[in-house]
Amino acid sequence: MSRISIVALALPMLVSLVNPWCSALADVTYPIDIAPVCSAFPVGFCLLTHGSQQFVAFYDADRQMTVGVRKLDEATWHFAKLPEHIGWDSHNYIAMTIDDADMIHLSGNMHASPLQYFRTTKPLDVDSFIKIDHMVGSNEASVTYPIFMRGPENKLIFTYRDGRSGDGNQIFNVYDSATGSWKRLLDKPLTDGEGHRNAYFYGPVSGPDGYFHLVWVWRESPDCSSCHDVSYARSRDLIHWEDSAGKALALPITLETGDIVDHVPQKGGTINNDVKVGFDSNKQPVVTYVKYDTAGNSQLYCARKVDGAWKSVQVTNWNYRWDFSGGGSIIFDINDSPVRVDKQGRLIQPFYHKKFGSGSIQLSPTTLKPLGTVADDTPRIPRDVVKPASTFPGMGVQTGSDSGKDPNTGRRFVLRWDTLAPNRDRQPEGPLPPPSMLRLYEVK
Repeated sequence: MSRISIVALALPMLVSLVNPWCSALADVTYPIDIAPVCSAFPVGFCLLTHGSQQFVAFYDADRQMTVGVRKLDEATWHFAKLPEHIGWDSHNYIAMTIDDADMIHLSGNMHASPLQYFRTTKPLDVDSFIKIDHMVGSNEASVTYPIFMRGPENKLIFTYRDGRSGDGNQIFNVYDSATGSWKRLLDKPLTDGEGHRNAYFYGPVSGPDGYFHLVWVWRESPDCSSCHDVSYARSRDLIHWEDSAGKALALPITLETGDIVDHVPQKGGTINNDVKVGFDSNKQPVVTYVKYDTAGNSQLYCARKVDGAWKSVQVTNWNYRWDFSGGGSIIFDINDSPVRVDKQGRLIQPFYHKKFGSGSIQLSPTTLKPLGTVADDTPRIPRDVVKPASTFPGMGVQTGSDSGKDPNTGRRFVLRWDTLAPNRDRQPEGPLPPPSMLRLYEVK
């Protein structure tokens, strides 16, 4: 089986895409070659369709941060090089967004390192990027996991971890397009590891109930096996936070004050990047995560509030233990995606498993118990697309989804390229593979 990863936001996820072969718009035929890129390790690239243009941010064959732009009815890209070069760290993905004045914001190449932030001085002009040495000016010396998002009233938000694995806080900034300046959204960190741990987030996710939903695990050290205690919070404005019962949470949220979905202990089989939140047909949040069962095997679990308490249900029965540990970027044996309601009204839990492949489990809408695997109605990438194009040993396929879409047709696009697997953020031993071609496919 080919290795498939989505590396955007450093969160491995299942890829669910439609057949992208050879659709045409005017004289544009997909796939489109973008540029050769470094293939010695995976790191997240960014694709953003905005209006009649499309923007891509990546590290080129020389590992230099590069931004490209094209018109949707043209196949030719224009590139701008930024003064950043990546080492071997798969955490150092690129995040990019466009504000209400059409200025492009970009941040990346950070892992517990000083903030790297660029902004254009002219609307939608990649040649006008300038490096800005700070946003707010404090808590910007040890930044990881940059995320641009839209909050209430469509305000532009930037959030990141301040600190290190096992010792960090979550910071939120808000942007004022009129003044071109950032300020703190929260006067305190959202979470505080109290010098002993940090929270690894999934979200905030804008839910169908009007809330932003956030799930996370706490981690005591750089050792990924020290993850524990699946946790939850929600907010209507990203400023005032509450637990699943509606009780206000004082900021910063700590291990002792948070809403615990499942008290998974350290070395209990839970891990950041495999904790997700989705929603059932009643708009209730459902939290998905991995942990060991009573026999010590790794299983998927789903949890939902029932009669005022979180109830967790085991939804797989795999005879396999994913025994992970250590620091740095690792290869995930198990990936999950948020639960969702498909076009047929079924509650679906997608998954990927190193040994048992990928698929979707239908869940009972009333109990969350598994009803069996089903054919997912979400179209997928054809097999010949997910096979590595490179013949170099150990290569796998990376994909990156579009954070925008064509406003006229709703079309979406996907990036695809080949790399070796993560190597704990170190240079791979032995010969390195030649650069691979970063390609763009249309999602129809």
